[in-house]
Amino acid sequence: MEEKVKKIQQEVDSFLVKSKDDLEAFRLKFISKKGQLMSLFDDLKLASVEEKKKLGKTLNDLKQLAENRFKSLQESIENTTSSDRETMDLSLPVIPNKTGNLHPLNLTRYRIIEIFERLGFNVSDGPEIEDDWHNFTALNFPENHPAREMQDTFFIEKNPDVLLRTHTSNVQVRLMKNQKPPIRSIMPGRVYRNEAISARAHCFFHQVEGLYIDKNVGFSDLKQTLYHFAKEMFGKDTKIRLRPSYFPFTEPSAEIDISCLICHGKGCNVCKYSGWVEIAGSGMVHPNVLRNGGIDPEEFTGFAFGMGIERITMLRYSINDLRLFSENDVRFLRQFKSVV
Repeated sequence: MEEKVKKIQQEVDSFLVKSKDDLEAFRLKFISKKGQLMSLFDDLKLASVEEKKKLGKTLNDLKQLAENRFKSLQESIENTTSSDRETMDLSLPVIPNKTGNLHPLNLTRYRIIEIFERLGFNVSDGPEIEDDWHNFTALNFPENHPAREMQDTFFIEKNPDVLLRTHTSNVQVRLMKNQKPPIRSIMPGRVYRNEAISARAHCFFHQVEGLYIDKNVGFSDLKQTLYHFAKEMFGKDTKIRLRPSYFPFTEPSAEIDISCLICHGKGCNVCKYSGWVEIAGSGMVHPNVLRNGGIDPEEFTGFAFGMGIERITMLRYSINDLRLFSENDVRFLRQFKSVV
């Protein structure tokens, strides 16, 4: 015990403190509840009565020595810090504040909203956790459709099915139920699908869907609306094509492609080396969907479309990897100006 006391006393006297971190290290090592001094006091409890009388005063003196040295070192560090403040050159120019900027996905989202608002569309929102009726059944998905399986959709509960929405079409169903035609609205929001993460796909992404229902709405209205959007978003020289397709909730249906803005038609991993990139799916609203929404398909017709905000942003800023949007790398995010 005496050897331990002498050794600790030497360490207290010789411990070098040059910063606040060193001072904290001194406190933790010697005078904290788990420090070496408290350990000696714990050992003293197990000693005989004679040893307690002999070593008790020595340990108290050592404790007092350590506490006094800590206070002295603390005052020295504080005085040094104050001196440093006094020598600061207050005439130096201030360091400019680095203001933040909007995420590129938000920049694109606001631009999409701006374009469609000028065409008379309003903005609607709905829940991300949805039931089977609003996400699948009301949209004319058959019971055996692959999207209803676990490998394509994130289910929260089964029987009754509750899931993370796979598209913002659930908002369209709610609009038709709660609003009489004419309906003209877009639905931006986050959606979820059980997909392998790659440069072109992610398990969550952002969509904007649109719905227009009124009397005498035709496919030509859909075509001109999407043509106008593509020209406004990507420029007047952008080439556009429509391809026949199939969706359960529209008939007839079409895919909307534009010439790849990243490779300019030469071929890259984003356009799968075809020179064309799909930007939207679209079509005339299926009569069954109108009926499920409480709208008479004999009186009203409508069109719907949906596009991924990530895909639009990749083309808009020539980004070739979708994963960059969710990695939170400030070096990537600082490149985008907060202007729509």
